[in-house]
Amino acid sequence: MVTEAQIWAWLAEVPDPEIPALSLVDLGIIRSVEAGETVVVKVTPTYSGCPATSVINLDIETKLRENGVENLRLETQIAPPWTTDWIKPEAHEKLRVYGIAPPIAGQPACPRCRSANTTLISPFGSTPCKSHYKCADCLEPFDAFKCI
Repeated sequence: MVTEAQIWAWLAEVPDPEIPALSLVDLGIIRSVEAGETVVVKVTPTYSGCPATSVINLDIETKLRENGVENLRLETQIAPPWTTDWIKPEAHEKLRVYGIAPPIAGQPACPRCRSANTTLISPFGSTPCKSHYKCADCLEPFDAFKCI
């Protein structure tokens, strides 16, 4: 029998398919796990139409099956809806290193040079949860996580 701590540890190794610098646990979309005769994992997608949801579910199932979990049920939990507040604090630095400004209220700083002298280029970034910015100091374009 596996423990909840083991399940959390395994899921912390599963990268987000759109931002592989973060795990699904870092992103905060794993809402709960239950260890028992059947392992139950509740997942809240970042938004209801997220195209990565099926890949995420497959990656969770693959990881748990690789670790001997035979009876597994994945449940989608849409309420309460996911928010960027659920991103783990330590994940903010992982985002910066990856080149994405973490979610903050107001103007994001450049993840490369940390300058606050940035300009919104487009409210639409590489994924629906990000906007596209440019740093006026180092001239690098970058994505910034929208506060949701």
